[in-house]
Formats: sequence, C-alpha cells, structure tokens
Amino acid sequence: MSLRIRAEDKALLLRAVALTHTDLTDFVIRHTLSAAKAVIEEADHLQLSERDSMRVLDLLENPPAPNARLRAAAEALPPR
Repeated sequence: MSLRIRAEDKALLLRAVALTHTDLTDFVIRHTLSAAKAVIEEADHLQLSERDSMRVLDLLENPPAPNARLRAAAEALPPR
C-alpha cells in the first residue's frame, strides 16, 4: 500500500511511532485495523427507536399473512 500524506501528518505519525517503540508499518496497520473493526462493528449493529423496536417485536409475534409474491418465491425454491 502506498500513501500520499502531508509532511506534517507524516511527522505526527513518526512521533507516535517513536513514542510506541514500533515502526511505521506496524503502527499504521495496528491502528487502521482497529479503526476498521470499530467501523464494521458499528455498521453491524442497527439501533432502533423504541417505537421501531416494538414494531419489529410485534411483527415477529404476529407476522402478516404471506402475499402472492412471497408464496411464489417460496414455491420457486428448490425442494429440500
């Protein structure tokens, strides 16, 4: 991977690298992977309002009757 960054940004990274007694590659990989995991974790967890949560629970407990498109999709599935 190749990055183009401003000189002052590189200086900041190099200072952090010196303070953590590592090299630039390890520092960047460790912290970018951590940030990537946090972004994915946040995206994977959907937060609903109380109203929406109650709607989901209600639909799970009282699902609507299947419509024609759902029945057609189920019939199109390969047999088990």
